[in-house]
Amino acid sequence: MKKKLAVAILLSGGGSNAQAIMDACKEGWLQAEICVVGSDRMEAGGLERAASMGVDHFVVDYKGILEHPDAASLFPVPRDFDVEAVLKKQSLFPKGHDMEKVRTFFTRRAAAERLLLDALLPYDIDLLVLAGFMRTLSPYFIDGIQREEQFPRIMNIHPALLPSFPGPDGYGDTWRHGCRIGGCTVHFVDYGEDSGPIVGQAAFSIFPEDSLEEVRRKGLEQEWSLYPACIQLYAEGRLVLEGRPGRDGKIRRVVVCS
Repeated sequence: MKKKLAVAILLSGGGSNAQAIMDACKEGWLQAEICVVGSDRMEAGGLERAASMGVDHFVVDYKGILEHPDAASLFPVPRDFDVEAVLKKQSLFPKGHDMEKVRTFFTRRAAAERLLLDALLPYDIDLLVLAGFMRTLSPYFIDGIQREEQFPRIMNIHPALLPSFPGPDGYGDTWRHGCRIGGCTVHFVDYGEDSGPIVGQAAFSIFPEDSLEEVRRKGLEQEWSLYPACIQLYAEGRLVLEGRPGRDGKIRRVVVCS
């Protein structure tokens, strides 16, 4: 019997995408097993969904770590964290940005990311799925999951048709720009903001009378189908990276094999 894909999910909110993925596993057409669900927020509804499905779950309280007055002593920087290596790899912040602020940004998050890694790594997962996880992941965390010689192991869904409208409010940006076509994108995660190779996309029409809420509703309906389908392509080994990396080290395309 073929081994199922071992999947972990990270989320921050209600977990509707996580539910769609767990349902697809339960129905049997997604050849994967959800090993664990994690969140950065204790009140995330997706944790209750995981519990109801009998899936292990955990919380790394980012807010408590980042805002605690004694954070430096209670949550020290991990010994294996190298901020200079992170700065060389990251492409979230452009050249010319205040590098001290960038250094602080990544250093303060390192303790939380170490806790995430400590919670995830014992499950020996094949794929990490970001399903509305609203925290920036640094090269430190990505390298903890991913090794250079490995096929990409972190997948994300974005609420816009990338490369248009990266960032946290893709549907809002699409609607405010007056676009008549919206959509969502599943992509692999790299060191930039929503800049990794695209795995799949789904589109929908936006009519003049559509509200932002309607655009988001249409988008979520597409996400619930697209994300499990892309994970299934991964499980079947049908995703191939095409072409050599560019000067920035990024692989440009993912090809789906029949």
